[in-house]
Amino acid sequence: MSMHFEASSSVTLLFDFWDVHGPAGMVLSVFVVLLLTVFYELLKVWKVGLSQRCETPGPPPFPAPYSPTEGSCFSPQPACLSPRLESHESSAALASSPSESSLNPADGANAPAASSSLNSWLQHGLQTLLHIMQVTLGYMLMLCVMSYNVWIFLGVIVGSVLGYFLAFPLLIKVE
Repeated sequence: MSMHFEASSSVTLLFDFWDVHGPAGMVLSVFVVLLLTVFYELLKVWKVGLSQRCETPGPPPFPAPYSPTEGSCFSPQPACLSPRLESHESSAALASSPSESSLNPADGANAPAASSSLNSWLQHGLQTLLHIMQVTLGYMLMLCVMSYNVWIFLGVIVGSVLGYFLAFPLLIKVE
C-alpha cells in the first residue's frame, strides 16, 4: 500500500469485497462515499438539533461579569459565587413558569414526572444511537481517505461541503 496520494482507478475500500477495478467502479465508489459524507453532515445537525430540543433552561454556567459595587469576582465573597438574579424579575418569572406550577403537591401529578423521565431516557437513548452512528461513519470515512486515492478523497471533501451546504439551513431552523 502506498503512503502517498495517487489518482488510479484501482483501490480497495474498507472491505475486501469493495474492490474497485476501473473508471466506472471508481465513479460509483466516489458517489457512494459522497453520499455517506452528506449523511454524516446531516447526522451532525440532527444530533445538535435533538440536543437543543432536550435542553432545559437553567442558570448560566459562569458567574456574572465583574461589578465594581459588589467587589472582585476573584474574591471569596458569596456574591461572586452565586448566580445573580434581579429579585423582582426572578420572582415574577418563577411564579409564571410552568415548572413552578408543576411542583405543587396538591395537584397529585406524579404521572407527568414519570412520563417526563421516560421521555428524557428515550431522548438520551436516541442521542446515544446517533452518536454511535456518527462516530462509526466518521471512522469509516477516515479509512476511505486513508486509501490515499485522490478521487475518494475528493468525494469525501465534496460530500462534506455539499452536506454542510444542505444541513446549515436546518441548523438555523433548529436554533
